[in-house]
Amino acid sequence: MDLTRREFMGMTGGSLLAGAVSANAAAGFELIVLATNWGFQGSWNEFAHKAKTAGYDGVEVWYPSDAADRDQFEKAVAGEGLRYGFLVGGSDRDFNTHFSQFRTSLDAAVKMKPLYINCHSGRDHFSFEQNKQFIDLTNDVSAKSGVPIYHETHRSRILYSAPVCRQFMEKTPVRLTLDISHWCNVHESLLEDQTETVTMALSRTDHIHARIGHQEGPQVNDPRAPEWKKALDAHLAWWDEVVKRKKSEGKRLTFLTEFGPVDYMPAIPYTRQPVSNQWEINVHMMDLIRKRYA
Repeated sequence: MDLTRREFMGMTGGSLLAGAVSANAAAGFELIVLATNWGFQGSWNEFAHKAKTAGYDGVEVWYPSDAADRDQFEKAVAGEGLRYGFLVGGSDRDFNTHFSQFRTSLDAAVKMKPLYINCHSGRDHFSFEQNKQFIDLTNDVSAKSGVPIYHETHRSRILYSAPVCRQFMEKTPVRLTLDISHWCNVHESLLEDQTETVTMALSRTDHIHARIGHQEGPQVNDPRAPEWKKALDAHLAWWDEVVKRKKSEGKRLTFLTEFGPVDYMPAIPYTRQPVSNQWEINVHMMDLIRKRYA
């Protein structure tokens, strides 16, 4: 059966708002939704304008290490009245080199006083004690600078799996960027058998990457499609708990809509043509988040 987009929305609309978190919130609660430039091909000015026009509050990008690029970024977001968060990370397979890369990027990024810094920190093949050094460093830098710093639940990084993340949560005060789509992929499940660990992670979450994963991948091809309702509802239930907590505490919560381009987005064979429109899906996720949680 062929479905129009309107029919898609009608079929999924019940799950989007059913069980939505109460609008009552303690003073201080703030919901901020940001756009990703992942896959965007234009200039900073073009990206900032498109994000503002779509209705985003701000953007999340990798810290621009080049001075000229950084200046263009600052002017672009300021011109559109957008707020911003930064990604920082390291890339080398050697721990010492990787840690040095990470520290250099972190020290530079924190000086710009972003909303937060999201860390692609460490590697899954570093030892526990090595990876703990990243968390210890960010705790120190955050305390001194006042900039919130989070570590992402991302494949190949420190917190690539639920049980590994639990070890760090039990032994450090790590704060999280929840991209739980990765764990769905890593564990080939919607985490029904790890509810205690997931609950612990939700209690540590301050920032959410709003992408819908499934048992065999970190990104469904289109979250509006009815075949992904179970996966969508699972993610919404997790996010509901985080929002409920932030509303009761009167604290800020940031969301990044982060559906990615090809190869995260499935493509038609031989053509590299994406099967869905990345920007349109991310705007749909922004609208969903606002309707459900604002």
